[in-house]
Amino acid sequence: MFTTPEGLFEPTMIFFGLINLLIMFQTMINKILWDLINTREVASFFNKIIIETKEEKKHDEVVKEVVRRLAEYKAREVQVEG
Repeated sequence: MFTTPEGLFEPTMIFFGLINLLIMFQTMINKILWDLINTREVASFFNKIIIETKEEKKHDEVVKEVVRRLAEYKAREVQVEG
């Protein structure tokens, strides 16, 4: 079970051998991006980070900040879709 600004969520299926991996990863992402998640401009769900802003300039700033933080915490793979 893990917490997001929208409430508590619990996976309905756990893959064999990965019992705690997804929860640990979600907890790490929540810690890294906590203040951005609280602004409701950023949401994360396992391997996806969703950034939603009203202005394009603000969106670019938030994307750069998210990528900077992931790089700071040495996230191995960062892909920007869009």
